[in-house]
Amino acid sequence: MKAALKLPETETAVTELLVRLRAQVAKAEARIRQRPFAVHPSLLPVLGESGLKPGAAYVLETSGSLLHALLAEPSQEGHWCGVVGLPTFAAEAAQLAGVRLDRLVLVPEPAEQWLAATAALAEVVPVLAVRPFGRVRESDAARLMSRLRDRGSVLLVVGDWPRAEARFTLTEPRWHGLGNGHGRLAGRELQVGVISRRYPAGRSARLVLPSSNGRIAAVESAAPQLRVAG
Repeated sequence: MKAALKLPETETAVTELLVRLRAQVAKAEARIRQRPFAVHPSLLPVLGESGLKPGAAYVLETSGSLLHALLAEPSQEGHWCGVVGLPTFAAEAAQLAGVRLDRLVLVPEPAEQWLAATAALAEVVPVLAVRPFGRVRESDAARLMSRLRDRGSVLLVVGDWPRAEARFTLTEPRWHGLGNGHGRLAGRELQVGVISRRYPAGRSARLVLPSSNGRIAAVESAAPQLRVAG
């Protein structure tokens, strides 16, 4: 004969039990409902996924236009974004790329406290960008990633990171708009590559980043190159 579940005897205890059970169910459902964070359509063929995976880390070589582009789509969907350890983060350029500054948290110079600052933000901010201060230990990375998986957050790392989901590369840059020593820069065309666990051989595409309006664009849909009178 199976033992019966023993319920609390007081009404207060019953209420507390129900609150705990609801919290556990909500947490489980949140994990089931987790969806990838959106990326710009021009990046989808390069990434080879429908978006950035919750609980994953992505490595970037620089903190410029690509970081802005990766923050922009989740930001436009209403997600809060946090940037840790990037004192030169260009907020105006990020806004042009589509990042909502009213949903952006900046921690410019945490120094040795970068890990604690990132872990604290992970409790409430689903999209985080960080430049680690010094070498990242496997144990520290594992603890932070466990928290990110629990919260369904994603991490964009400027630098190196153990066991990253994917690594973005930027090569072969070419600026549009300059003529014979004069003119105005109108956009930068380059090769964006991704090496990931799913695609270890890598995938790449020629994109404009940033385009003349500050955002990312496929080459075929980008604004035409400006002609400069000679």
